[in-house]
Amino acid sequence: MAFAVGTAAVLTSSLTACFPLAVGAAAGTALVATDRRTSGAQLEDEGIELRALSRLRNEVGDRVHVNLTSFNRQALLTGEAPTEADKQRVAQIVSQVENVNSIVNEIAVMGNSTLAQRSSDTLVTGRVKAMLIDARDLQLNAFKVVTERGTTYLMGRVTQREADRATNIVRATPGVQKVVRILEIITENELARIQPAQAK
Repeated sequence: MAFAVGTAAVLTSSLTACFPLAVGAAAGTALVATDRRTSGAQLEDEGIELRALSRLRNEVGDRVHVNLTSFNRQALLTGEAPTEADKQRVAQIVSQVENVNSIVNEIAVMGNSTLAQRSSDTLVTGRVKAMLIDARDLQLNAFKVVTERGTTYLMGRVTQREADRATNIVRATPGVQKVVRILEIITENELARIQPAQAK
């Protein structure tokens, strides 16, 4: 099987999505304390996910399937929509949610994934997180991990070393067919400034 590593395009005007919408889990207290986003950005990301979910339920119902994950005010949309018009409609809704700065549109125009496929994706995400924890030289909470139809997306605020290390780990994880990086690259000096501030 061929293996691909890609970087998703950031879309700020023409946007995409589908349904039922799954929202990225809010970080626990311990993870919040060491999250590389500001506390304000963390709260805004949670708000983006919740508001988008509510609006999509009201306006498009369950005819499409979308996962929405927000990191540092950037919304990743994955899933399936039956038509291009549905993709664009849902994406337009998300673009109007308060505090959304940009959207990464990774929706496929196709029938909704099966429950078996979604269960498989959940297992793959779990494996990826376990592998990142086992790496020991990476912080799991520096990343958000999403898997859709065998493609694993990495979001986060990380150094180039961390990005490359995580990519190598993820692509070696059973069940991962492709890795897409949606990462904000920071310098080692920036990371050093962030970590002492979090320790206070």
